[in-house]
Amino acid sequence: MSDDTTNDGSDTELDGVAGFMQRAKGRAGSRLKQQRLSRSKLAQFLEQNAASLAADTISEGKLFQLSKVLYDYRLEEVDVTDTTCGYCAVGCRFDLYTKNGEVLASRPTDPENAPINGISTCVKGKFSYGFQNSDDRLTQPLIRKDGEFHETSWAEALDFVANRLGGIKEQHGANALGFVSSSRATNEANYVMQKFVRQSIGTNNVDNCNRLCHSPTVEALSQTLGYGASSVSRDDLKNTDCFLITGSNTTEQHPVLATLIKQNVIRGADIYVFDPRVVKIAEFTRSQYTRVRPGYDAVWINGMIRHILENDLHETEFIDERTVGFEELADSVQKFTPEYVEEKAGVPPDELKQAAEGIATADSCVFCWALGLTEQVNGTKNVISMANLALVTGHVGTPNSGVSPFRGQNNVQGGGGDMGPVPGNFPGYQKVTDDDIRQKFADAYDVELTDEDGLTITEQFLAADDGDIKGMFIMGENPAVSEPNVAHAREILEDLDFLCVQDIFLTDTAQYADVVLPATSFVESNGTFTSSTRRVQLVKQAIEPKGNAKQDWKIVQALSERFGHEWGYESSAEIMDEIASLTPIYGGISHQRLENEGGICWPCWDEDHPGTETVYLEEFNQPDGRAFLIPTDTEGPAEKPSDQYPLTLTTGRVLYQYHTGTMTHREEGLMSIAGEAFAEIHPETAADHGIQDSEYVRVTSPNGSARVLAQVTKRVNPESIFVPMHYLEDAQVNLLTNEEALDPSAHCPEYKATPVRIESETDGKRTPASTSSVGQAATPADFDISDVESSPRPGTETHPTETDS
Repeated sequence: MSDDTTNDGSDTELDGVAGFMQRAKGRAGSRLKQQRLSRSKLAQFLEQNAASLAADTISEGKLFQLSKVLYDYRLEEVDVTDTTCGYCAVGCRFDLYTKNGEVLASRPTDPENAPINGISTCVKGKFSYGFQNSDDRLTQPLIRKDGEFHETSWAEALDFVANRLGGIKEQHGANALGFVSSSRATNEANYVMQKFVRQSIGTNNVDNCNRLCHSPTVEALSQTLGYGASSVSRDDLKNTDCFLITGSNTTEQHPVLATLIKQNVIRGADIYVFDPRVVKIAEFTRSQYTRVRPGYDAVWINGMIRHILENDLHETEFIDERTVGFEELADSVQKFTPEYVEEKAGVPPDELKQAAEGIATADSCVFCWALGLTEQVNGTKNVISMANLALVTGHVGTPNSGVSPFRGQNNVQGGGGDMGPVPGNFPGYQKVTDDDIRQKFADAYDVELTDEDGLTITEQFLAADDGDIKGMFIMGENPAVSEPNVAHAREILEDLDFLCVQDIFLTDTAQYADVVLPATSFVESNGTFTSSTRRVQLVKQAIEPKGNAKQDWKIVQALSERFGHEWGYESSAEIMDEIASLTPIYGGISHQRLENEGGICWPCWDEDHPGTETVYLEEFNQPDGRAFLIPTDTEGPAEKPSDQYPLTLTTGRVLYQYHTGTMTHREEGLMSIAGEAFAEIHPETAADHGIQDSEYVRVTSPNGSARVLAQVTKRVNPESIFVPMHYLEDAQVNLLTNEEALDPSAHCPEYKATPVRIESETDGKRTPASTSSVGQAATPADFDISDVESSPRPGTETHPTETDS
């Protein structure tokens, strides 16, 4: 239904569920080759076996029973579409089984066509499609009249949007408008959004949610190694000898990758986890878990580098031949003594020593992180420090080694960065300030283009508060929930002269809009997503758009026509052809080639290039091919604990929810498991404040307060609490965070270190039996990492709450 032309190999046999997955995958590949089974029969075989196993072994196995709906139909009577998942950025591929506009089930495609996930999917990718047919799906454009929304035609809605945007531009200038693109949308949709903003409006005020998560990764890796992206492939994760994981709750954020990592650890790889919380991947550690103080990551990383240099464990030949700036780095880390690291970051000297020596002496190592490392005022410095550590140990640009930032939203790598919906870059990280680059795009777009850097998303909100931004166009994002200090963000949205929102639901943000344009979800769209490992893969329309909703790129193209620019795209494949012509790292990628060959990792320079699974094996993407070692320092969080706010709040995700809940909050099954916000509080802290497990507490920061359930657990330390980001109303964690504490280079807000206090609200006390509503995070009060076995317990290698077969 597309509008476009559209064995493991390991000698080690695993136990438990992981072993089942390995054997099932082998059987699947064998039967595909030897018996040439049909896709439907193979899928049915795997589905029945996985469902039976899960139901028999774990409490969450009841979820797998949902798949039985598929058997209400004969398989030959349903449509089957192979596509790419629209949740996190692992890049899982699977078949969607649909009938009459409804998604009946998803099943992993054959392993050869799913190189990242094989036959695995996580719970969201498998079951979370009920939102497609929610009663509150947007199906017709809406215009606000006399304070109320009224349905209207596409022609009237787009004319109104064009007139209002054009009017603000004429009266106040192009820079009085701000635009937000979407990491949920396809590469093609994000490309045309930045093209519209630059060509039709004449500003670089375009940004996306990457600014709120991994912009420090892009900034830091661009400065040091060259590409603002992961350097490794799936096979590197599968085969490396060592992992350093920090700021990533991998089993809940990226379950399929967690399974891959665990399987490697079972085969003998070492794993070091540094995190403020005892995240679930830490329970699995064969080597060590170290608790760190939020906001001081560059301190312990620099301390690790110092220990490696002091003990001559660095790779001298690699450093001499492939890096620049070693002497300056060596001088800069001298202050990070074990005593200093322990004082600032809370890392014991013996644990720092053990991890440093283990990483330095390993044959290979992959350095993994997520938002815990980046969503800080020191985020860019943190990632630069991590790149320095990888370089001094020779574990980047070498086999089975490298840096691996785990991206959150499905297309934050491609749509959030590669496609250029950011203030300072054209597609492919080509700078708007480069005269030759800017002229290339000016010639292609047939307009003069400004060389003035635009405003980031948070800067757009602050500029609107000052009266400099008069109107905004927001595609597929929900800043009324995701922005720091959302109470203020909502006031700003309400005061705008004009707001247009393009989305699939009337989100919290859309409720402030003057015009709402109904878009399609990934199940109703065609195009491509780019995974965390730079793999570009096709997304195919499995069901027809709901009502009169339209694909994002088609909406933006129709709007551009009203500004006098006729693009004439008839398919998203044609947009990718234009992307390839202007973006060297995508130069050899086309929809037809992806259909024929499967996913391709950029850089892919031309149609004869195979793509690049692991980058930097020959040289780094810097002027002379050598990476830059850049000294870093840090003063800790922007706001530190005080007598009034003695605790530090850090935020994150849970397995069963996705970002601001636009899709997953409409899933009854997921909400029954993880339907309410909670605060993880250490038993000592709870006792000091008279707080009992499962009662409501009030969390207050200098910016606001939130009301959440208490989960008394040793996963956090006595100085910290943890609250997930997914929930709304009085439980919104971003009522607490600071909008002005930004990373100076990447302008990412500090979500991971906010000073707070907590108070009991005993009138809302709940019984312990109801704590299941907060799902996987609920933890016994007597939990301690010291109780975790040093090697995996039988049957726990792969949790079906993380992935299923």
